[in-house]
Amino acid sequence: MIDAQIVKEALKKNKVRTEVFKDLEYLRFTDDYKDIPRGTAIFKDFVVWGYPHIGRIFQLTTGLPEQFSAPVWVEEKVDGYNTRVFSYRGEIYALTRGGYICPFTTDRVREFINEEFFEENPHLVLCAEVAGPENPYVEESPPYIQEDIAFFVFDIMKKGEQGFLPYREKLRIIDKYGLPHVEMFGRFELTQIEDIKRLLKRLNEEKREGVVFKEDAERDKRVKYITSYANINDIKVTSLNMLGLPADYYTNRLLRLALFIEEEQVKKDENLYKEIGKAFLEGIFKACQMVRSEGKVYRTFRCRFNKKENALLFLEQMKHASAHIQIAERLLEKRGKYYLLEFDKVFLNMTGLLGHLLKGGSVID
Repeated sequence: MIDAQIVKEALKKNKVRTEVFKDLEYLRFTDDYKDIPRGTAIFKDFVVWGYPHIGRIFQLTTGLPEQFSAPVWVEEKVDGYNTRVFSYRGEIYALTRGGYICPFTTDRVREFINEEFFEENPHLVLCAEVAGPENPYVEESPPYIQEDIAFFVFDIMKKGEQGFLPYREKLRIIDKYGLPHVEMFGRFELTQIEDIKRLLKRLNEEKREGVVFKEDAERDKRVKYITSYANINDIKVTSLNMLGLPADYYTNRLLRLALFIEEEQVKKDENLYKEIGKAFLEGIFKACQMVRSEGKVYRTFRCRFNKKENALLFLEQMKHASAHIQIAERLLEKRGKYYLLEFDKVFLNMTGLLGHLLKGGSVID
């Protein structure tokens, strides 16, 4: 367990909050505090540590030998949202990156994860990415998921411990229980830079996000590397709500994009420049059109639930998640085996500024 004195200090500094999911009460770290990462959740009998921050490299040729001193395992970085799945008192729960028990992910997890895994390993926590066009959090989706969602396990933790199981042990468990997982491209020597570059070029052409490198050594260091496609797509998807993100969100992606193109010798032509400009402007044009016609800037999400009560819990949780986003329910009804939920995320900052400007308002810049 985490030292009680540290928890008391964190509570005084408003770094910890009490959360309740149905009849389950727990503490959630809302920010990093000392060596405790954001999203760490403290339950009565155990702790589920927050997922650690992972560094990012912008160059393969220099970045891999600089960051690693042993061969690396290479896995796909799936474009979705992070969850940690665990069992407690006969139930299976899923935490968001920020440490909330997610009603949506918890509702759906049994469809994807073999329950026998938790029956035989109640002390373990699955770290997974949830992705697909019908997820309630992120707009992007991998091109190979055409509907609904899918789970992809990429790490396994122990309750009460930071760090992850050794890579080969993870592979053994995934194989034994048939767990869905991210695509694993194998183990590479640091001298195999050209092989890794060819892999990244292929992933870029396939419109996939990138990879995570995990060192095959006791320290288990890991870093991320993102394709040019993913950087342009991030800009394209988020430009509708450009004011909802800090400026360095875009400058970082432009820098990553330029360095990927330089190193991988991607063709720099007019089509590339047009694609980048379109990614920025198309969302803003759409936002202007929305304000003129509907008076708000929003994006519609849809997702499927097994239980209506979980859909209602999810809506309530989302309504209190951000002061800058308003949640508006469109539809909640039974369709086939699922309850279909459709809702809008109304982006208040973008709505407010564009509404002001389109009415002839002025700003000081």
